[in-house]
Amino acid sequence: MEADTGNPLAVDEAISFVRDLEGVLRASNDGDASAHTGAGARMLLSACRSDSDDLELQIREYQEKIRSCKEKIDKAKAETIPDDELNALQNKMEEKLQEEKQLLLRDEIDNIDRQRASIEERRDAIKKQKKDLQKAERIISMCVSVTNIMPNFEDQDQISGYIVDKSGKKIEKFEFEKTMPPAEICDRLWKKI
Repeated sequence: MEADTGNPLAVDEAISFVRDLEGVLRASNDGDASAHTGAGARMLLSACRSDSDDLELQIREYQEKIRSCKEKIDKAKAETIPDDELNALQNKMEEKLQEEKQLLLRDEIDNIDRQRASIEERRDAIKKQKKDLQKAERIISMCVSVTNIMPNFEDQDQISGYIVDKSGKKIEKFEFEKTMPPAEICDRLWKKI
């Protein structure tokens, strides 16, 4: 028998065995022994049914837990990105990052090139202003040496300056209103020289 080998009997087989035993005992001639055995068999049958019901309930609970675990696993799998897809996404992100870095570098280089061009333009303008200033200084120096008149460019309200001698020493200061006609200013200056 299976019970002798250490394997438990299936619940249904045990119930069937108890029913068969109850039938054999009912057919027996010994009434008291049969009644006592029948009562024992009924108690055994009741205990088997109770154990069977408990086992069925436990089986349903475990099946529900298994189903719940499978759902959680499926949900986790659905939310999880496969390694190859994750690697592809990571590679794509790295490529995008490299492209953005290149764009930023290109923009920065363009900005630096514009700044360099602007600085060169300003340097050229400063050089030109220096040349123009030197030219203007030479012209003013020539005019001063020829006319002995040194204008005062700082006085913006009127026409003013100095009459100087050959060494550049200031001799006499002059001032004229800007509203005065240029010919009259020239005449007065020539009279002072």
